[in-house]
Amino acid sequence: MNAAIIFGLLIALMLTGMPISIALGLSVLTFLFTMTTVPIEAVALKLFTGIENFEIMAIPFFILSGNFLTHGGVARRMINFATSMVGHWHGGLGLAGVMACALFAAISGSSPATVVAIGSIILPAMVAQGFPKRFGAGVITTSGALGILIPPSIVMVMYSVATSGAVVTGPDGQRVSSASISTLFVAGVIPGLMLAALLGFTTWYRARKFGYPRMPKASWAERWTAFRKSVWGLLLIVLVLGGIYSGAFTPTEAAAVSAVYAFVIALFVYRDLTWRDVPRVLLDSANMSAMLLYIITNAVLFSFLMTSEQIPQAMASWITGAGLNWVVFLLIVNILLLVAGNVMEPSSIVLIMAPILFPIAAKLGIDPVHFGILIVVNMEVGMCHPPVGLNLYVASGITRMGITELTVAVWPWLLTMLIFLVVVTYVPAISLWLPRMLGMM
Repeated sequence: MNAAIIFGLLIALMLTGMPISIALGLSVLTFLFTMTTVPIEAVALKLFTGIENFEIMAIPFFILSGNFLTHGGVARRMINFATSMVGHWHGGLGLAGVMACALFAAISGSSPATVVAIGSIILPAMVAQGFPKRFGAGVITTSGALGILIPPSIVMVMYSVATSGAVVTGPDGQRVSSASISTLFVAGVIPGLMLAALLGFTTWYRARKFGYPRMPKASWAERWTAFRKSVWGLLLIVLVLGGIYSGAFTPTEAAAVSAVYAFVIALFVYRDLTWRDVPRVLLDSANMSAMLLYIITNAVLFSFLMTSEQIPQAMASWITGAGLNWVVFLLIVNILLLVAGNVMEPSSIVLIMAPILFPIAAKLGIDPVHFGILIVVNMEVGMCHPPVGLNLYVASGITRMGITELTVAVWPWLLTMLIFLVVVTYVPAISLWLPRMLGMM
């Protein structure tokens, strides 16, 4: 009954057009002050301690790093390198776009940033070479979603933070801890590369089927030149991921290092960014960080209410009592998250749903790392379909295409992503093999 009241109030407030973050906080405070005896001091303390988390600091640093790279010409050099490697295959520039998105995803952690950085450069080039605008838009909109699956990933950080305070037990009654950020980053490598390969295959197949243009094959000298020019950006992948996995620094420290490194190469090495541009980049990063931190704050309060009312535990007991196994539960989770993707953006979905679904998954014996990757892949799909798919709106601004036309354009790649979602859901080894091999689990 309490769960119905809370979610009913949240949905009612969202239907008024109120921002999700405010609707979250208002629904929680309304319930707490009218139907419970929780003192206001406890609410204030929870709001403060909820974001007093060292790992949350990784979010603004990764955002800042991505913005420096987006404005600093790194994307253009990565596109040139990718084009030199795969441009001579069917749909060469489209394949280069997929490869460039995968490379940029490994240094940005954000899907919209990947779409902007790669799409704004390669889409005009594809149209000029004779590709249909719809084809180019479909490639970049969906490939940009790799930004939250290939590590580092802001959404993975949010999942780890959202589930860190959950008190959960496994099927044997033992306490189950949430997944660490570094383990999630490792777990995202193989699924990210697999999805990039599948999107590349879809691009190649459609380009070959419809006879889209190819580029002349680059010589090894041209490839070496393109690699040499892009190496400073590619080194950031080695610096961040290598530093985390070698134990040199934590994911949060890696985010700070990446922000400083991106600033240095954009301003002093490539010199595509001027001192005059720096305040604008800092302001854009601060705006996005403040928005996400505000959502996190209200989501922490929402999670506190869920825990105090024992709602996740009650749902877990009902599901296990109904005899539902992990196969059916994960199917329900996928449907629930895909439906939520129609009305909410990924950050809000993860912060609201993860604390509720994570205890149930643990009760059914589902690994927290596998569950986290499953949620991230669902968020990728949600970013590419209407009505609130962030990548669609970003791509719409670049291509000057309507959301309806873009929705039609992305469907072949979106279908590929849905097939991949099913595979990741029911083959946990895809997510868990690498962390286990490295001894992180």
